[in-house]
Amino acid sequence: MTPEEVLARHIPGRAPPLKVLDVLIELFNTLHTALEKTVSHKTRHDRAQFLRRFFRDLKLKAGFKTVPDPRNLGQKHIRAMVQVWQRERLAPATVQTYFSFLRGLGMWMGKHGFVRSPAYYGLMLDEYQRHESAQRDKSWSGQGIDVDGLIAQVSAFDAHVGASLRLIQAMGLRRKESLQFRPFEHVLPFSETGLPADQRQADRYAWVKGKGGRVRWIALDSPARLAALSHAQSVVSSRDAHMGDPARDLRKNLRRFDYVLEKFGVTLRERGATAHGLRHEVLNEVYQQITGEASPVQGGGPVAPELDRVAREAVSQLAGHARIRASAAYCGNPVATPSQVPGRLPGSSDEQGLDAASSS
Repeated sequence: MTPEEVLARHIPGRAPPLKVLDVLIELFNTLHTALEKTVSHKTRHDRAQFLRRFFRDLKLKAGFKTVPDPRNLGQKHIRAMVQVWQRERLAPATVQTYFSFLRGLGMWMGKHGFVRSPAYYGLMLDEYQRHESAQRDKSWSGQGIDVDGLIAQVSAFDAHVGASLRLIQAMGLRRKESLQFRPFEHVLPFSETGLPADQRQADRYAWVKGKGGRVRWIALDSPARLAALSHAQSVVSSRDAHMGDPARDLRKNLRRFDYVLEKFGVTLRERGATAHGLRHEVLNEVYQQITGEASPVQGGGPVAPELDRVAREAVSQLAGHARIRASAAYCGNPVATPSQVPGRLPGSSDEQGLDAASSS
């Protein structure tokens, strides 16, 4: 049967609302809300969990006597739940994700445009607009963590997690990428990368498949990267093995990774840092290596726009992002040079005063 025929068998007012929701999830949850492709298993899981919770919370938190059939969802229901989110002070990024999930639900029911903008439901800009640029230094060293010392401690406790951390530290991988990395199979000579000859930076490259299936090649061009790779190869049990414990599947290895980091206090609550902060660590180091100046989020001063752009391109490429502006999520927004400040001319007394102050 077509989706329409399946849904027609569940008559509004007779079929249990949550049963109808499960039917919608079964029919459409693999679809992307904007592109002609399927979404990841994580997105499917998170979206399904949210939608089921959303309808339950209409009764439990928003005060409705009954849970509506999803096909009868109205603006009053969304507005009421938005007020719940405001009381709970949800992060802007979370609110944006929830609205995306609701738009997906509307699309499944043929109601494109049904879910309005967050402002329509009474949200202020700072309640739903996520910061695309880092507002604080999230690196481990920025939180006073002895990076090498902590990785050594983790390695002694769990060799697989420790080796994954060393790969993150050297190559800026995401935690999932580090666990899926195969230190023998995913290392290839430059001639097999398909990269242009004028882009060659090393004899060997690491192959990494990131978000959205995007593949990137990381040059094994430094002692730190070569050492991390060599250590990873010494930990795995075979030449075709990935970095996760072979006795666990990916989901359990991700849970193990998080457990070990929490055991050593790498949480926002305890140290103000997460495992992802180690990725911030190396990406900020790349920025500083290229510009000779700390990144803006780490308190660095102005950098010439051309050099800043080169550094941000390198950061975005290593991180596996297609857009250069993604670098701001790790390094912060560029700091304007004196010549870029409106109303100030190069060589003016203000600029000379700044130079004098910086040299003193």
